[in-house]
Order: sequence, then C-alpha cells, then structure tokens
Amino acid sequence: MMMTIGFIGAGNMGSSIIKRMVSGSFSGRDILVYDIDRARVEQLQKDCGITAALSAKQVCEKASALILAVKPSTLQDILPALSDALKERKPLIISIAAGKTIEWIQGFIGGGLAIARVMPNIACQVGEGISAFCCNPHVHESGRKTVTDIFETVGRVIELDESLFPAFTAIAGCSPAYTLMYIDTLAQAGVRYGIPKGKAIEIAAQAVAGAARLLQKEAEHPRALADKVCSPGGTTIEGVCALCENGFENAVLAAVRASVEKDKKL
Repeated sequence: MMMTIGFIGAGNMGSSIIKRMVSGSFSGRDILVYDIDRARVEQLQKDCGITAALSAKQVCEKASALILAVKPSTLQDILPALSDALKERKPLIISIAAGKTIEWIQGFIGGGLAIARVMPNIACQVGEGISAFCCNPHVHESGRKTVTDIFETVGRVIELDESLFPAFTAIAGCSPAYTLMYIDTLAQAGVRYGIPKGKAIEIAAQAVAGAARLLQKEAEHPRALADKVCSPGGTTIEGVCALCENGFENAVLAAVRASVEKDKKL
C-alpha cells in the first residue's frame, strides 16, 4: 500500500536517511519534507525528487508515518503546536531525538498515538549504520515493519528495550567518534615511522573496516579472532600487551560510562 513518509527536519541525519531511502525502494514523490531552512528542502527536491511542505503542520496532516528529525531542544518547542494535527491524522510517529523517551514525547502530544523511537548513528550516511528502535503499545506489526523498512535503507536495524537506549547510544551512536580518533592515532604513529599522513589514514581506516567485517563474517568472539593475530613472541602480542599496560580497555570503558551518564541527563 502506498504511504506518505513525512519528515520534520532535513539536517544531516534527516537528509542522509532521505537520500538512502530514495536510493533504495522508496519514491521521492512519497516523501514529504519540511525544514525551517528552505534551501535544504529545495536541495533535496533537486537531488531526490521529494515533495516540499510549507509547514510542519502540513506534514502532520498528510503523512502516514512522520519522522521527527529535529534537535531535542527544537522538538520540545514544536510538539505542542502539532498536537491537534497529530491526534486528528494519527500517523505513526518516529522520533530520532537523542535522549528523549517515548514517555517524554507523549507528555507534549498526549496518549493514544503510535510512537516509535529510533537511534541511528552517523554511518547511516554511507548505508553502514546501526539503528535501534522501540515502540509503545499502539505500534502494531505493520508499524514495526515500516520502521524496519525505512531504517534498513541506512544499515542494520535491531529492536531494543528502551531502558537499554543509553547504552546503545554510547556503543553505537558515540563510538564512531572514538573509532575515528583511534584511526587518526594509528595514522599519527604511521607518520612517526615514515608513512605520509594521507596514506597512513587510508591504511588504518581499511584495517579497522576489514577487522569489523571479519568479525561479522566469522561470528567468532572478538578475543578469539585477536588471538589468531597474536603469534607467540610476535609483534602483535607485544602491542596488545602495551595497550593493556597503558589502560586501553579502562579508557574505552570510561568513555562509554561517561556517554551513558550524559545521555541519561539529556
């Protein structure tokens, strides 16, 4: 059945999702978009063939599924004004606002509406994202399928209890920053030993991407795969021991803990 997917917000994440949807099985003409920055919407019209909306309210009135892709601080400002239109149309509401629970959203628009919460990550821009979603009891199986169909265009999708979202945010939403820092540090080490920075980044990035794909393909415990690289008395085990001695694992755990605690305060 044909349905209209509405977007309120066309920033980096919203635009990335729209572009991947259109490159997949969704038609741009069935995607209705509003953003306060008109130039963003016009660019999406040109690139993806989406339909531009004149207001957030118009999106609410026409969409079968509505993706709230604005910043959390903006969300609390616009939701009260959209409450009546949402109650009239009763679309599936999908929020990607970090740190804002379904209960929090219901506090602005009232109960009885189907609400899903999705947490994507930055790798959605290249179709390699991981998104977690949860739903309130008003979201039926067809609604879950809609959520899955949309976010599978930007990567993998898992359903997760909402109580686990802070941890998911830390290990999926925040970790790309940690990983990029790790890649850059590896590249710096390469420069130290004579490899030009650009080539060092290319080497480090591919090594990290390859290790991740190997883990996914082999479905082994990551430690077991790491052990296969560590020949007795070799170079790799020497480096692994140095990482442990210098607090690598504790630093990662501390970073995740800090991100989880911050998410709970948003």
